[in-house]
Amino acid sequence: MKKPFNILAICLVLNLSFYAPAYPQKKTVTAKKTIAVATQKNEGTPIPNDPDVKIGKLANGLTYYIRKNTEPKNRAELYLATRIGSLMENDDQQGLAHFTEHMAFNGTKDFPKNEMINYLQKAGVRFGADLNAYTSFDQTVYQLPIPTDSVAVFKNGFKILANWAGKIVMEGDEIDKERGVIVEEDRQRGKNAKERMSKQLLPLLLKDSRYANRLPIGKLDILHSFTHDKIRNFYKDWYRPNLQAVIAVGDFDVNEVERLIKANFSELTNPVNPRPRVAYDLPDNIAPLVKIITDPEQQYNVAQVMYKQRGRIMKTTADYKKSLMYNMINSMLGARLQEIMQKGNAPFIQAQSGYGPYQGGLVPGINAFQSFAVSSSGATLEKALTAVLAENERMSKYGFLQSELDVARKNILAGNEKRLKEKDKTASSSFVQKYLNNFLTGTSIPSTEFAYELTNKLVGEITLEQVNALAKTLITTENQIIIVQAPEKEKAGLPTEAQLLAALKNAGNGVTAYVDNSLNKPLLEQKPAAGKIVNEQKIDQIGVTELTLSNGIKVLLKPTDFKNDQIIFSSFSKGGTSLATDANFQSAETVGLIPQSGVGDFNPSQLNKLLAGNTGRGGAYIDGLYQGYRGSASPKDLETAFQMVYAYATNPRKDAELFNKSISDYKVVLANKSADPGSVFADTVQAVLSSYHKRGMPTNLSDLDKISLDESFNFYKNLFADNSGQTFVIVGAFNMETIKPLIETYIASLPASGQAHNFVDNGIYPPLGKVSKTVYKGLEDKASVELYLHGDYEFNAQNNVQLEALKAALEIKILERLREKESGVYSPRVGLSIKKYPKAHYYFTISFSCATANVEKLIGAALDEVKQIKDSGATADDISKFKSEEQRQIELSLRDNSYWLSYLTNRLKNGEALTQLLDAQQRINNVTVETTRATAQKYLNEDNYIRLVLLPQK
Repeated sequence: MKKPFNILAICLVLNLSFYAPAYPQKKTVTAKKTIAVATQKNEGTPIPNDPDVKIGKLANGLTYYIRKNTEPKNRAELYLATRIGSLMENDDQQGLAHFTEHMAFNGTKDFPKNEMINYLQKAGVRFGADLNAYTSFDQTVYQLPIPTDSVAVFKNGFKILANWAGKIVMEGDEIDKERGVIVEEDRQRGKNAKERMSKQLLPLLLKDSRYANRLPIGKLDILHSFTHDKIRNFYKDWYRPNLQAVIAVGDFDVNEVERLIKANFSELTNPVNPRPRVAYDLPDNIAPLVKIITDPEQQYNVAQVMYKQRGRIMKTTADYKKSLMYNMINSMLGARLQEIMQKGNAPFIQAQSGYGPYQGGLVPGINAFQSFAVSSSGATLEKALTAVLAENERMSKYGFLQSELDVARKNILAGNEKRLKEKDKTASSSFVQKYLNNFLTGTSIPSTEFAYELTNKLVGEITLEQVNALAKTLITTENQIIIVQAPEKEKAGLPTEAQLLAALKNAGNGVTAYVDNSLNKPLLEQKPAAGKIVNEQKIDQIGVTELTLSNGIKVLLKPTDFKNDQIIFSSFSKGGTSLATDANFQSAETVGLIPQSGVGDFNPSQLNKLLAGNTGRGGAYIDGLYQGYRGSASPKDLETAFQMVYAYATNPRKDAELFNKSISDYKVVLANKSADPGSVFADTVQAVLSSYHKRGMPTNLSDLDKISLDESFNFYKNLFADNSGQTFVIVGAFNMETIKPLIETYIASLPASGQAHNFVDNGIYPPLGKVSKTVYKGLEDKASVELYLHGDYEFNAQNNVQLEALKAALEIKILERLREKESGVYSPRVGLSIKKYPKAHYYFTISFSCATANVEKLIGAALDEVKQIKDSGATADDISKFKSEEQRQIELSLRDNSYWLSYLTNRLKNGEALTQLLDAQQRINNVTVETTRATAQKYLNEDNYIRLVLLPQK
C-alpha cells in the first residue's frame, strides 16, 4: 500500500559522522585563547543533590550512584561510565577508544569470547536493544538493563560491569576479527554526502583544536594495521577506577547493591604512574568563518549561522533560572518561525533558531545560538537566510511580547506539574542520564520536589524585561560561523562569501516589532448535544469495560495505574484512502494535510497558543485502510482532548495558503530526491513490493500537479461525516464515573448513520516468484542489500508466535555469520512484517550494508543460514533466548499504557479475542526445535524471493 502523503522532514542540524552523543563539560584552561564569555556575577545558591540517590566513592577512586526505583518493577539499569574517549588516544591509536568498546563484548576474564552475550540473552537481555555502549570524545559508557527477580543474574550484572572496567582480555584473534566490523560500521554510517561534507566542515567547526584530529571512529588505515599492543596499552592506561563510575537505578535493595559494587570493584587498581587526563578546548575566532560546500548527492540548500559561547554547568539557582529563560526564548522564537512557514510567501521551506549545545554537542562545554534556513534553490538561499536572521534581529531589537511569554510560561509550568505528578512512576532510565551528567560534567542533581518548587518560583519571578535582556546577548560580534551546504547543481546560483557576510550584517535593516496573531475565542462555540451510553459490558480477565453509545460507536476503557497523569486514546473505522477512486487518489493521499492545517477558525499557530499550558491534545488521522482519532491528556485536561476530536470531526479547517505551501515545499523535496542513493533505492523497494501498482508507486512531481485542495478536503469531510463503525480505545489514569459524561458529550454526539463501513482491496500485492533488481546509484564503495521471503498465510496467534520465534532465531544466526564470522557487516537486520488485511501476508526481511565486493558472498552466507534453519530448525539455545526475551518483554509491556492501547486496537481490528494475551505464555512454551523447523520449511520459501541491491553507479 502506498504510504499516505507526508511532507518529509529535513535534517535541521549538520549530521556529522560521529558514533555517540556528547555532553557538556566543565570549563578548562588551555594555552590557546578560548571562546569569550560575557561577564556574569554567579548569583544564586547551590542546588542540592537529590537525597534519594546514594553517592559514594571507593578507596581506588571509583564513584558510584545508587537509587531505588520501582518503575519498571523487577528491573534495574546498570551503567559503567568512564571519563575517557578518543581525545585520550595517541597519534597511532586513533579509533582505539571506540575499538576498545567493541572488544568489551568479545571476551573478558570471567566471560570468554561471546559468553557474556549468550548468558545475558538467555536471561532475557537483548543485544543492541538493551545491552549496548557508546564512545565519544571524552567518555565511553556501557549500559546493561537487567532483571532483579533473578538473584544470580542480578549479581552477575555487577560482575559484567567490573569485567568491562578492568578485565577485558584483548585476544589477538578477536581483535583481528573485529577490524572488519568497525570498518563496516564506518561504511554503514558514512560513505555518503553527509560524511564527505563533514570532512570539509570539521576543520572549520573544530578549528585549531584536538577535536578535529580525534574523531571517535578514528582513521581507517590505523584500524586496519595497528598492532595488538596499541589497543592493550590504551586499555591499560585509561580504564582505571579513578576515571570510572557505576550507576545503578532500579527495583532493588540499596545496601545490597552497595555491597555488590564494593565486592566487584574494590580490587581494581590505578596505574602506578597514571597518564594525566589533559582537558582540551575550542579556541575562539575573531573574524567570521565561512564555508560553502556542494556535493552531487546533497538534496537540500541549507544555510547555517552560529554564534559560539561558553556554556555553564548547572550548579546554582541562578544557572537554573538562566536555563529556564533560554527555554522560553527558544520556544517563542521557534513559534514565530513556525508562523512564517505556514504562509504562502514564506522565504524558506524550513527554518529554526535557538540556543543550546554547539552543533548538538559537537564540543562539550561549548554552546551556541544557531540558526538555519532551507531554501527551494541556491538562488533563493541568501533570501531565506536573511529572513531567518531578520527574525533574530527582530527579537534582539524589539524583544518578545508579554502574550508570547505567557504562552511559554504556561507550557513550562504544565510540564513541571506533570513531572511532579509522575515522580513515583518515573522510569529508571531517566534518572541514569542525570547521574551520568553529574559524573561527567558536575551538573547538579536536584530532586523532583526541589526542581518543582524552584521552577514554579523562578517562572513566577522571571520578567519580560529579563528575558528580552538575555535575548540581546545571543547575537555576538565574535565567534561567528556561516556554513552553506547545497547540491552540486546549485553551485552557480549560491550566494558568495561576501553576500553571506553582508546578509549577516544587514539582516536587521527595516525590521519592525512582532504582532501577535492570537485568536481569543473558545475551541467550540458551544457543547454538542450529548448522546447516551446504551450498554456496558465488562471483560474482567483483562480489566476492560466496553461501552456501546447511542450513535453506535463503541468505546473500550482500560483504567490503569501505570502512570499518574497520563491518558491516551485512539480510534479506528474501516475505509481510509482505499475508498478513493483512481481519479481522485492523488488528492486523497494528501488528506493528511487537512488536520495539519488546524481546526475551525484556528490555524496551527493560533491553536498552539490557545492550548498553552493545557496537556489535552486530539486530532484525526487517515491511513491506507482506516481513519480515526488519536489523542492524549492529563486527567484534568481530558475534556479538551475530546473537544478537539469533536472539532476535527465536525469543523475541519480548509486553508488554501497552508495547503498550497505544503505542496510547493514537497515539490522541492521531490525535485532533489533523485540525488540521494538511499532515496532512489527506497523508491525502488516501494515500487517492487507493490508490483508497480499505480496506487503503490512513490509520489512524483507530475502526481503533485493532479492534487486538488477541494477534492482532498471533501474526501476528509466525507470520511468523518459518518462515524459509524468507529471504535475508541482509552487507556490510562481516569476515573470511570468522571470519564463517562465526557464520552457521552463528545463521542456519543459524533455524527453516525449506523451504516456499515469497509475498506476496499485495490489489489496492491508484492510480486510472486523470484524477483531481482539492482539499482546503480552513488559515488562510494557502499552496497545496500534487502532480501524478502514472503507469502500468504493463515493469520492467527499460534502461527504468529512461531513466525516471531523463527525470526528471532534467524536474526541471531545472521548476526553470528555475517558480522562475527565473515566480519563483513556492522548491524545486519532480520525483520518480520505480518498483516491480516486486505489479505493475510507475511514478509521476512534480511538487510545489511557492506562493501560492493562482498555482496554476493554475504547474500550467499545469509541464504545458507536460511537453508540451515530449514534443515535443522532453531537451536535449543536460540529458542531459550527467544523465550526469555519474550517473557521479559511481556512483563514490561503489561505495565505500559502504550502497549495496551496498541494491543486492544490490534485485536479489535483483526477480529481476535481480547483475552488472547492470557494464553501468550503457553504459545511461547509451544515453540520447539521441531516447530521452528516446520515453520521454516513452510514460510522461508524461496519460491517467493525478492532480491534488491543498491550498488554505486557504474
